[in-house]
Amino acid sequence: MDSYSNTYDVIVVGAGHAGCEAALAAARMGHHTLVITVNVDHIGEMSCNPAVGGLAKGHLVREIDALGGEMAKNIDATGIQFRRLNTKKGPAVQSSRAQADKEQYRLRMKGVLEQQENLDVKQAMIDALIVEDGTVKGVITSIEERFFGKTVILTTGTFLKGLIHIGLRSFPAGRMGDPASNKLSDHLRALGLRIGRLKTGTTPRLDGCTIDFSRLTPQHGDDPPIPFSFETESISQEQVPCYITYTNTRTHELIKAGLDRSPLFAGVIKGTGARYCPSIEDKVVRFRDKPRHQVFLEPMGLGTTEIYPNGVSTSLPADVQLKMLRSIEGLEQVEIVRPGYAIEYDYVDPVQVKPNLECKTIQGLFLAGQINGTSGYEEAAGQGLMAGINAVRHVRGDSPIILGRDQAYIGVMIDDLVTKGTREPYRMFTSRAEYRLLLREDNADLRLREVGHEMGLVSGAVYQQFKHKREAIETILTLLSDVRLNPKAEVNHALEGFGLGSINQPVTLKDLLKRPETEFKDIAQLDNRLSSFDREAAEQATILVKYDGYIRRQTQQVERVTYLEGTKIPEGIAYQAIPGLSNEVKEKLSNIRPISLGQASRISGITPAAVTIIQIYLKKWEQDARP
Repeated sequence: MDSYSNTYDVIVVGAGHAGCEAALAAARMGHHTLVITVNVDHIGEMSCNPAVGGLAKGHLVREIDALGGEMAKNIDATGIQFRRLNTKKGPAVQSSRAQADKEQYRLRMKGVLEQQENLDVKQAMIDALIVEDGTVKGVITSIEERFFGKTVILTTGTFLKGLIHIGLRSFPAGRMGDPASNKLSDHLRALGLRIGRLKTGTTPRLDGCTIDFSRLTPQHGDDPPIPFSFETESISQEQVPCYITYTNTRTHELIKAGLDRSPLFAGVIKGTGARYCPSIEDKVVRFRDKPRHQVFLEPMGLGTTEIYPNGVSTSLPADVQLKMLRSIEGLEQVEIVRPGYAIEYDYVDPVQVKPNLECKTIQGLFLAGQINGTSGYEEAAGQGLMAGINAVRHVRGDSPIILGRDQAYIGVMIDDLVTKGTREPYRMFTSRAEYRLLLREDNADLRLREVGHEMGLVSGAVYQQFKHKREAIETILTLLSDVRLNPKAEVNHALEGFGLGSINQPVTLKDLLKRPETEFKDIAQLDNRLSSFDREAAEQATILVKYDGYIRRQTQQVERVTYLEGTKIPEGIAYQAIPGLSNEVKEKLSNIRPISLGQASRISGITPAAVTIIQIYLKKWEQDARP
């Protein structure tokens, strides 16, 4: 058995969206890192939709960028259509989304990894971990190479015992064209980890030359496109439209006729699918009264004619897929380049993972991405970034970085996973965040840039730019509060001339900006100093003014639970010894082992009374522990 003599600080298994962020974070923090993937040509591969962001997912991408990750920069450099979503709603639920040139996205991310200092890239299949005395020591490949590491991060995506289904035919694969990882899953189970089974799917890819776009409704992106990254000044590459069409009653009849050969309805698929992203056959069955379903035809790149028909994810037989598609307007002559399919894969029950993403039973082993039960590039990337950071912190002997639910969507996601677990692919929604008005896309840098800089992931120059922005916002807010207008004739004349109406009592510029119909550019006409600030600072100040009452209310809510979050629970506490707790509560607490009273309070079935009992017990514990 071949062994490499050098020991890495961090070994990352997998180079999807989680693996890329994990490896880059560890290497950029100055630690010798190895990333191992089954195919180096598929680093950063978009296995499903060639897009980044979306509702709530855009928040994750901006947070990754604020912390010093790569995803936002990569989509800014390769995006071919950018759109802001929910712009008619409040800022808390507005999100960004961008179509990617799939090939360019992959190639750029591969280049970033290859050029990163402290980072080695190797191609291999990992079959087992090297574990001694409950601590991970490295990995073993399928050809029995040994790589030693102080920490290991598993980002296996859909590869653990991956099984693809097209109709009633199935075959092992991690995704179409790549082999499944079968031995590693069995090895993790042998190490004592609870393994579950999930299912996801993807759409057929279409030949754009066989689509009649003239009969379809184009959907253009924003002009000008707004970048994801706080560091990107503008988008320079060519932008292209998507197109909208719909299924119809004929489409639905063809789908129903093929259900007897559907692996989903024939009982072949055992894994649990995502309820919020159902296949087209699932939608037709579940929503029988709906006469049509929307289909977005999304280009997969500037250098290809392939089209991704978002909305028709399917595992129906290939012949049914073709008939179904050809019943849709504009697709009457369409040809399928690659069939759609469902894929089942193993995952690890995430309640076995600590909030720093380290496995509870194997020291130094971190899990990130779909192995934790999530679905989506953005969810994976956010976990990968935090796993990379905390693997380095583990090597250094430093305390982990754990983002709070009031600090980041990444924090909400990880807390949900490790506290509640999941039995279906977990997807991020704005509704999952109880403090979502504080966790907006626009203020991700104000929330997290400081953390990224402290971790060494945000350069000094970028941090200085951020500080200038933060100071500009403070200056704007001060000006708005300090400049006061009196109800004089000449003042009202000027206000009416600017379309701001008149006043009958003294007001500040802040008071005027609070009016729902008033915009920052209107107020800037009243004081020339306000015209000198850039769009981002002005936008941020405007939100803080207009939503001041709501923001203060949520801030007060955060302050009320700060005590619970700050009250840590010792790792070795014996819940069975706490009097007054039911056996069910003791079992749940012993299984999840929360790190704080706040986390304990969010465990399903843990009542406020139980939290109070633990709190009283902890005070006694502390008193008894004192000399």
